[in-house]
Amino acid sequence: MKTYVILISLLLAAWSLAGCTGMVVVDTTAPPTIGPSGPGSSLGQRTKTSGCVANNALPDTACTPGAVFPDATVDKICTPGYSSGVRNVPSSEKDDVYAEYGVATHEPGQYEVDHLVPLELGGSNDIANLWPEPADPAPGFHEKDQVENYLHDQVCSGKMPLSQAQTQIATDWYSVYKSLP
Repeated sequence: MKTYVILISLLLAAWSLAGCTGMVVVDTTAPPTIGPSGPGSSLGQRTKTSGCVANNALPDTACTPGAVFPDATVDKICTPGYSSGVRNVPSSEKDDVYAEYGVATHEPGQYEVDHLVPLELGGSNDIANLWPEPADPAPGFHEKDQVENYLHDQVCSGKMPLSQAQTQIATDWYSVYKSLP
């Protein structure tokens, strides 16, 4: 119980520092989705489908906890062409992602609907794994691409287990970016 009180206190403090006003927009037209809404295993519980707010370089974990294909293996993801063979994010799903994060309009190249756990690490196309990642300010999707490539290389060279790479990128890819050689 003490751990939960501390965690809630830290979250409230972070929320306050981020300038949140306490106003929450709730979508009452659709029931909340818990867990993945399509094929994939969630890395966390998806508890929000609207009012999502990115925290600098990281997505809202209540909306985008990450999800992976349960049948993704090192052999599969390290096979050239794997990512293009499993990529399937229709425009309607991208529109849903933008709506969840309150992005009503954007310029080309301003955002990328990105897989939190990239396809090249077994990430799923499930909405629990997608978020509108900005290009600017840095770090943005260009810097995250470097992390994706680095972790993919680590997994495919046998230097890191796939599950560890998936967890690292889903929980805090920016920390991995800051530690890149």
